[in-house]
Parts: sequence; C-alpha cells; structure tokens
Amino acid sequence: MTKPRALLSVLLLWASLVLTLAAQELPKVIVRSPSGVEWDANDTATITNGVTVIYGETVLTADKATINAKTGDIFAEGSVRIQQEDQTYVGEQLHYNYLTHQMDGERFRTGKAPLFASGEGLHGDVTNRTYIATNGMITMDDYYEPLQKVRAREIKIVPGQYFEARDATVYIGDVPVFYFPYYRRNLGGRDNSFSFIPGYRSVFGPYLLSSYNWFFGEKLGGSVHADWREKRGFGAGPDFDYHLGTFGEGTLKYYYTHDGQPGLDLSNVPIPENRQRLYFSHDATPLTNLTVKSQVAYQTDPFIIRDFFESEYRANVQPNTFFEANQLWQNWSLDALAQPRVNTFDETVERLPDVRLTGYRQQIAGTPLYYESQSSVGYYRRLFADTNITMGNFAASRADSFHQITLPETYFGWLNVTPRVGGRFTYYSEASGPGATTAEHYRDVFNTGVEISTKASRVWGGVENRFFDVDGLRHIVEPSINYVFIPRPNVLPAQLPQFDYELTNSLRLLPIDFPDYNSIDSIDSQNTIRFGLNNRLQTKRKGEIDNLVNWAVYMDWRLRPRSDQTTFSDIYSDLTLKPRSWLVFDSQTRYAVNPGYFNLAQHRLTFQPNDIWNWTVGHFYLRDGPLFGIGNNLFTSAFFYRLNENWGTRIAHYFDARTGTMQEQDYTLYRDLRSWTVALTFRALDNQVNGKDYTVAFTFSLKAAPRFHLDQDTVRSATLLGY
Repeated sequence: MTKPRALLSVLLLWASLVLTLAAQELPKVIVRSPSGVEWDANDTATITNGVTVIYGETVLTADKATINAKTGDIFAEGSVRIQQEDQTYVGEQLHYNYLTHQMDGERFRTGKAPLFASGEGLHGDVTNRTYIATNGMITMDDYYEPLQKVRAREIKIVPGQYFEARDATVYIGDVPVFYFPYYRRNLGGRDNSFSFIPGYRSVFGPYLLSSYNWFFGEKLGGSVHADWREKRGFGAGPDFDYHLGTFGEGTLKYYYTHDGQPGLDLSNVPIPENRQRLYFSHDATPLTNLTVKSQVAYQTDPFIIRDFFESEYRANVQPNTFFEANQLWQNWSLDALAQPRVNTFDETVERLPDVRLTGYRQQIAGTPLYYESQSSVGYYRRLFADTNITMGNFAASRADSFHQITLPETYFGWLNVTPRVGGRFTYYSEASGPGATTAEHYRDVFNTGVEISTKASRVWGGVENRFFDVDGLRHIVEPSINYVFIPRPNVLPAQLPQFDYELTNSLRLLPIDFPDYNSIDSIDSQNTIRFGLNNRLQTKRKGEIDNLVNWAVYMDWRLRPRSDQTTFSDIYSDLTLKPRSWLVFDSQTRYAVNPGYFNLAQHRLTFQPNDIWNWTVGHFYLRDGPLFGIGNNLFTSAFFYRLNENWGTRIAHYFDARTGTMQEQDYTLYRDLRSWTVALTFRALDNQVNGKDYTVAFTFSLKAAPRFHLDQDTVRSATLLGY
C-alpha cells in the first residue's frame, strides 16, 4: 500500500500546484471609487460616484456602474470608457464582462489608428477582437467630424486586420459619392485600392498613370499598371511581391508599351516602338548562415528605364543580372556567383560561374601568427556593348589562390605593428573569341608589407560652450602607415585577359594590400607607402557622444612608381563638421600635389534647426581631363518650408556652372487635407542639345496608407511626378 499511497500523494500535490498556478495566472479585478466600494451578499456592488475597474490590461471608467464579482458583468453608464492596450471604446451605456470579454452597448465610439468607428447595437468579443455594430460609421480621419467616411447598415470590425460593411455608402463631407452592397477594406496599409497620377510632360504630352494595388493575404500582393501618355501611347504591366517565410521573398515586374515616339539610341539608330522591361529579384535564407540572392533585369533598349521609370534609373543606371549563394562559417565563407548578360547593349563580364572560398583572419594553432586566404575559380567572358564595334569579345578560364600570414603585435602598450607576407598563384587558360590576344599563363605573385598604427586621446571634461552645444571635449588622433611591396610578377597585366581590372578613373583611392585589392588581373609591381591620419573631436549632446569634427586624410608615396604612375598620389580628404546638432558640413576632396589643383571637390551643408524648415546646399566639382573625361561643376540646393499646419513647399535647383545652365528646377506645393495629403509638382529640365523638358503632376496619398516612405519624395523627387 505504500507505493499507491505515495503515488496518490504525488498526484494530489501535482493537481494542487496546477490549480494554484492557474489561479495565479488569472488577473485580479480591482475596483476603485472616491466614495468607496461596498459589496452585498451576492458579491454585487452599485457605485454612483465615479468608478474605475482594472482587470489585467483592461481598464473601465464610468460615472456609475453595477458590478457582479461572480459573473464578471459590469453595467456602466455615463461617459463610459473601456481601454485595452491601444484600443479605446467610448459610450454612454456599455455592458462588459471582464471574465468572458464580451461587450455590447446601445451607442459607441472606438478608435485605434488608422481606424475610427461609431455606431449602434455594439456586440463584441475583446479577446478575439471581433466587433459587430448596426447603423455604423467608419473613417480613417481622426477628427470629430471626419471628411471621408463610410456609413453602413451593418459593420464588422477586426482591428488591425480588416472591416466589412454591408449596405455601405461612401461620403465626402455630407455628400454621398458611391454605394456598395458589400464593402471590405484591409487595415494597416495593405488594402486593395486604385491610385492615379495625372500630369503633363513635354516629351509625354498629357499623361495619366494609374495603378490598381491588390493584396492576397500576407504572402502575395502587387499592382497592375495602366498608363496613358498622349505622345507616347499606352503602357501596362503587373507587379508581384511575394513573401514565403524561410523560402524567401521577391519581386516580379513586367511592363510593355507601344511607344509612338521612342527616339534614337546613342548610335542614332531608331529605338523599336515595342518596348519592354522584365525585372525579377529573390532573396532567401533557407538555412542558417546560407543566403541566396538572384536578380534578372531585362530591357529591350537601354533607355526604357530612363524614359518611364526615372527614379529607378537614377538609383542604378545599369542593373545586373545574377545569381549568388553564400554559405558563412565562423572562419570561412563560400560564394558562388553566376552572372550572364541579358541585355546586349550593356558591357558585361559574364561569370559562368565564379566560385570563391574566403578564409577570414584566424589564429594558427595558438601561435602569434594569423592566416587568411582567398581562392576562386571560374569561366569568364568579357562582352562589349553591341554598339562598340571596335572591341572584340573574349573569354577564358581562371583559377586564383591567395594565402597570407600576419603577425599582429602591440609594443609599448600603444604601437600596433602588423607585418605580413603572402603569395598568390593564378592560372589563365588561352583566351578565345574575336577579341582574344592572350595565351595560357601561370602567374606567380609575392607580396609583403607592414601596417603601423596607433591611437592617442585626451579629454577636457570642463569645457562648455552653449553656442556650439559643447559639454566636454575629447580629441582622438589615429595616425597610420601601410607599406606594400610586390615585386614585378612573372606575367604582366598586358599579357592577361582583363576581367577583374583596375578602374583608372575611380574617384576615391583604391586599396593597395591584399585581399582588399581585388583587381586580380591588373596586379603589377608595387612599392608604396600609404599615409593616413584620422582626427576626431567629440562632445556630449543629449547624453550621447557626438562628433564635432571627423577628418581623415590619406595619400600614397610610390617609392618606385611605374610608368603609368606619379611619385605621389593625390591627397584625399574626408571631413565632417557638426558645430551644432542641426548644422552639418560634409566635404570630400582630392588634391593633386604636383600640378597643384583639385581633381575632385564635393561639399554639402545641411541646416535642420527644427521641423519647420531645412535647407541643403551642395557643390560637386570634377576636373576635365584624360583621367575623368568631361568633368562637372554642379551647384545644388534643396529647401523645404512648412508654411503652417496645412501647407508646405519644397524647392530644389541644380545649376551646371560649367555650361552656365540651370540644369533642373523642382517646385512642390504640399497640402494637408486631414486624412489626405496632396502635392502639386512642377519640374523644368534643360537638356541643352535635346531641348527643354517641362513636367507638372498632381499626386495624393492617404495618410493611413501613405504612397511614399518617409523622405522618399525628397531623396527620389521623380516619384512625385509618377516615375
């Protein structure tokens, strides 16, 4: 009998623990009133001098109420308000059961952005968040007298998801504008809707860009575009956005237009009237540390994106087509890249495929030595644009393997010294194709060098200055020297097919040490010292560290320059000044020492003292010459001012000082219409040889489901014109 009794005791103890835990999980009801709370024999209390009932995350307040503690019923009257998290219900008479979470009432109002509703005959389940009302009104306008609303005989509301209305009429003000026997609208910005952008552009004539935006659950959505341009004709196509969880997400876009005036390409050849674009992208992380990315960007001609999708064109003039997979481990990374050419008018280096194994810097068996490597193998084809008849395509296989050992040490507690030695072996097959000129080669490259750096700082804690918003100062200085030595390889770049080649017209200073220097086919002798100096001056603003000054200066001293090099490179400077939290100056310059002039100067000054106005002015200068070709001397200005609560304006100018031309002018007037925002935009382009181009467009956006992401219309202003 001992074992059964012991087992019974254990079961009783377990049951009591379960009941205790269950009781602990139930929240305790709290009833408060200025006149106190008295319960009768039936656990019922009637309070007439103001009452507050708290149960879990639900709070009820009313002028008077009758509460039954056994059943959980609360019959409340007079300014009744029920608050659960961020959802509020208001009425003169409401019945709520805090145990079953059921709610009903004669008249009510409720609100949680972006949805506000009122009606009669409310019946709801707070737990399941489903409410049904009769003779109701729904709006996304958070005003007592909404401008846009839907009145319906019966309304079903599922906050944060959707609402349904039967026998519904859409009102603008007090004017009925449309009737729906059944109307459903998704909440949270994922609602089926139409959008229209009317406008006029010199090269289009009058135009209307229209879209139907649709959503099929959380996994699939998109748009169907139907555009009309008086001079260019009709254009149409669908967009699809899908979300497959761990299988990834992607976008598929197709657009077709029969263009009435397509114009000429760069070779003065007429562009075909039937113009198409197909875009596909997919990103996925099917396994831990395994990422897959792919993109297809097909166009029938090089200017369809420029002509009809200007915002995309300004962000990326020549999008690539590729498939890439990456597997990451603690010390290693494996990449596989396939990059075919789908547009014959684009110069492309095809990689079919390119597989690369990277070994990150890692310690060798407890020794002070560290090892890093990078090896790749692939088949490559360099294809020139079909309009470039002077260059012939060529292809070859290549296998490359680089290995390097470093010995990082710190001396005297402040001096960091990292010597390195490495080597790489590269195999090239004989090139093929009409432009092939190279034979099979085996190239050996030896490299060595040392990087020396240190950091020093000093703090002045008592320094304060209200004008410059300074609360203490800290100065950090970081000088560095990087020496690289590479003897002349046994095979020179001119003898090799150039797939990964050095950009001679790069605006910034390229890396000089491996593996950061990744122009594998351009590797040549190197005997160079790179000097760098970074200064930072910091202070405290609003309890956080902020940089008053961040200035980096660097240059190369070529001890044995090649025939295509000078002894000293340009001096590069990257500077950011922030004298106030609302005033920022950015500068990037490139100064040629021997001739004594700037090859590059880019400056930008931003004022943003409040939410009323902000102003950004900039200057971009690029010297004419054999290095960069035709240069630039461009002044820019972008000014935003909020006139009052309802009106705002944005003005932007782009002035080309090289030709004395106001290249672009943008003027936008914003109007807040309570639940909507509208914008009227005018743009003038001076294309010089191609003439002037004027555009005016009208856009509007529902606040609850905005057309643009935050600041998108500022960074990509062409979206205000519809393209």
